Amino acid sequence: MGGFRHLFGPVPSRRLGLSLGVDLVPPKTCVYDCVFCQIGKTPSPTWKRAEFVAVSAVLAEVDRWLAEGGKAEHITLAGAGEPTLHIGFGDVLHGIRARCSIPTVLFSNGALLFLPEVREKARIADIAKVSWSGWNEASWRRINRPPPDLSFQRVAEGIRRFAADYAGELWVEVFLVPGLNDSPPALQAIASQVNELGAARIHLNTASRPPADPTVRPAPLKTLQNAAALFHPTAEIPEEMPLQLEGAAPLDRSHIENTVLRHPATAAQLAALLGQPESNVTAELDRLEKEGRVRRIVRAGQIWYGPPA
Repeated sequence: MGGFRHLFGPVPSRRLGLSLGVDLVPPKTCVYDCVFCQIGKTPSPTWKRAEFVAVSAVLAEVDRWLAEGGKAEHITLAGAGEPTLHIGFGDVLHGIRARCSIPTVLFSNGALLFLPEVREKARIADIAKVSWSGWNEASWRRINRPPPDLSFQRVAEGIRRFAADYAGELWVEVFLVPGLNDSPPALQAIASQVNELGAARIHLNTASRPPADPTVRPAPLKTLQNAAALFHPTAEIPEEMPLQLEGAAPLDRSHIENTVLRHPATAAQLAALLGQPESNVTAELDRLEKEGRVRRIVRAGQIWYGPPA
């Protein structure tokens, strides 16, 4: 799939199957500057909302994707920033629902759900994923690094209000960062708060791709497994290896670029995704790197490709 500015993928996901991504904000336009973010640092965390791109332009791309025979199991508002910062994200969800029967997903950190208008529009999504990785003001600030004029209490109450009257399927992601929120007391506190939300699914995650803060390391699998039992329902530990698409996809450099800008990957992962020889994908990545369109990141002896610094 090529020639799209606001759509990316479809990307195989163990949580969502084949998912088409819709990106509504410029790269790293986010409320948070999370230490673990795979997309890199947020230069200026903000909760000021705007229409970063015309809703009509996004829906025109959806129309073209559908007309070209696009197939996906879900359509997900996600990408390189926080989708609820776009004031028209609800109109995009409405527009997708009017055009097809593919279920919609809102991947959000949940930081803006204290705003009634954001809660109202977020309810349109069939699935809504929110994040909860701190348990008080200090831990939330260390991990998520929000703007100074937001508070943990305000954000937490917004997520609670949304969970209380959301008719769709609520997912909660808890991101474990060793040394910050993986101690038994911290995990007990987080689990106690998350369990009150009544989520359909809870996901425990950790740094599997190069994080914004290079000192962040992944939590051991045993820590994740022990923590999972504290949550109700029992938390799932998403597997990292993506599913492979059926058959080979064209070697489209815009597809490669759009993917790694939002989901850093290795050449081997991209080759599996596209059903292409790894050498061909590596050659395209090398060209994109020389043009400054992607960045090579070396971590633990492994080469990743992600957004430019």
